Amino acid sequence: MNILVTGGAGYIGAITNRLLAENGHRATVFDNLSTGHAQAVGEAELIRGDLTHPDEINAVFGSHQIDAVVHFAALALAPESMEKPYEYYRNNIAGGINLLEAMRKAGCKTLVFSSSCAVYGTPETLPVAEDAPIHPESVYASTKRTFEEILVWYDRIYGVRSVSLRYFNAAGAALDGSLGEDHSPETHIIPVALAVAQGKLAEFPLYGNDYPTPDGTCIRDYIHVVDLAEAHIKAIDYMQKQHRSDVFNLGVGHGYSNNEILSTAEKITGKKLAKKYVARRPGDPAMIYADNLKARTILGWQPVHSDLETIIGSAWQWENIKSGNR
Repeated sequence: MNILVTGGAGYIGAITNRLLAENGHRATVFDNLSTGHAQAVGEAELIRGDLTHPDEINAVFGSHQIDAVVHFAALALAPESMEKPYEYYRNNIAGGINLLEAMRKAGCKTLVFSSSCAVYGTPETLPVAEDAPIHPESVYASTKRTFEEILVWYDRIYGVRSVSLRYFNAAGAALDGSLGEDHSPETHIIPVALAVAQGKLAEFPLYGNDYPTPDGTCIRDYIHVVDLAEAHIKAIDYMQKQHRSDVFNLGVGHGYSNNEILSTAEKITGKKLAKKYVARRPGDPAMIYADNLKARTILGWQPVHSDLETIIGSAWQWENIKSGNR
């Protein structure tokens, strides 16, 4: 299939783009490179463009035969979204609608959407299943939920099928260490911990040690980025065979505490990580992890690379390659 990957120069998008090619698909990447990296695209065609400019995405569908879209392109920092709500709604909602309109006019009716477990907010029960109450607690989460609702109507009115994949915590790197997280600023726990191990940061800021968890630190569900990428391919196959839309959680089904992450990072790197406990961040739930039964039974998806040592080991390999320390 000919697949358009919006945001395909970013972290998850680039690894999914590579996996699509390995599975015999032809991918075209559309990215404004505001946070992505052109070199991460590999041999796929890269079209530099912005979804907030309708003429730019319309031109892609005018010049390419696109069979399906994998839609990653979005602003994705929850704290930033509370400071810049206009930018988040403009990019994530208006840009997404421009994409859907371009698809509709071109007759492309298959889309995989990069959603988030953030739509659930602070969960009432664990593990979190797809029918759990929806309660966004940031503008970022609101944009993900709002676009999911828009997709429902585009299916009902225009027959544009979609699968929304609600990620838990994407982590790790390509298994050969050749692609991984490269954000600026970096806010995710594993690359920040590895930056401490490399001496790039003096200490790790641990937000809160008084949560009602076994070691007092937050517990999260970490899913290897390669497992995430695999789910996108299975979602496309599902829509081709079943001709219906759906939503799926992507997580391992259990969590690791922040202290467990740091301990495993010390084991992988052989470095003692200095850490400093600081105040809790507003809105951080004590625990959240997925019920992934639906994805396993309907998509036939399994998280096979998501043990903590593989996640952190692949990320460490990537960080050393990125830094030139092979």
